[in-house]
Amino acid sequence: MATDDQRDVITFLSAPDAYGLRAGSVERIDTHISIVWFAGDRVYKLKRAVRFDYVDFSTIELRRLACEAEVRLNRRTAPSLYRGVVPVTREADGSIALRGRGVPLDWLVEMARFDQDTLFDRLAERHRLEFALMDGLADAIVRLHASAEPRTDRGGRDGIAWVVDGNALGFAEQGATVLDPAACERLTADTRAALDRDTDVLEARRRHGLVRYCHGDLHLRNICLIDGVPTLFDSVEFNDAISCIDVLYDLAFLLMDLWRRNLRSHANAVFNEYFARTVDLEGLPLLPLFLSCRAAVRAKTSVTAIRQGGGGHRNVCASARY
Repeated sequence: MATDDQRDVITFLSAPDAYGLRAGSVERIDTHISIVWFAGDRVYKLKRAVRFDYVDFSTIELRRLACEAEVRLNRRTAPSLYRGVVPVTREADGSIALRGRGVPLDWLVEMARFDQDTLFDRLAERHRLEFALMDGLADAIVRLHASAEPRTDRGGRDGIAWVVDGNALGFAEQGATVLDPAACERLTADTRAALDRDTDVLEARRRHGLVRYCHGDLHLRNICLIDGVPTLFDSVEFNDAISCIDVLYDLAFLLMDLWRRNLRSHANAVFNEYFARTVDLEGLPLLPLFLSCRAAVRAKTSVTAIRQGGGGHRNVCASARY
């Protein structure tokens, strides 16, 4: 549900004059939680004034805090992309300005623009995702996980149970006319059985600091090349249940995405490099559960997208490239 009127801000930001550019040089992408404008060598992201069960951007203060969190978290992996948080203001003469001195009407994440053709999902679609990049990709993930803040208050059995329950609900509500109900019920039952089996390992990893403030949405669309280096961006800032997870559950999204695209050698390379560097062998028995949950998330969000008329999804919500 929308809870705040952003029409004036959106109209202003959709015009080239807002950025001092000539006519026709601004591109716009919409999702149901954000709007993104490409203007010159910059990108500006506005969080929509919405409130759902997984995200609350309903006030200007919540949107400011979310913008600041997005920049802070993504600078861990993409410091050159995330420039900062900028206001859209109402000036004394009644006009609207970007970075003005008046009263803030809303807040934007400002990013440096990069070549969209270096997005890993686009490279994969063109069969140009080089195998040699997997070493650098694994290195980027290892560095993120090593430096990420531990969150012993998240994850464990409850964290995965939340995912399983959400998938089951999505299958029932969104997938009823698309997916085989019996197959969905079997998957949910088998997943819950695996969750019961793996509870002790999940809880031990939570206690030992292996649940961390991870990326949360680590699939190929959220990886690009910056100066030839694999770079993670667009990590989840708006819901700790999505981003504060077991490090291997974070990795599992990427492995699943590579595998479903028939890039199995690429997935194996990332897997081998990650475990060679982390030696996190005690977590290996959890990978079947994690990969299954990630694949189920993909199925649930895909059928939701079909019912909504298309578009991708970001775990439990719509995904944007920025």
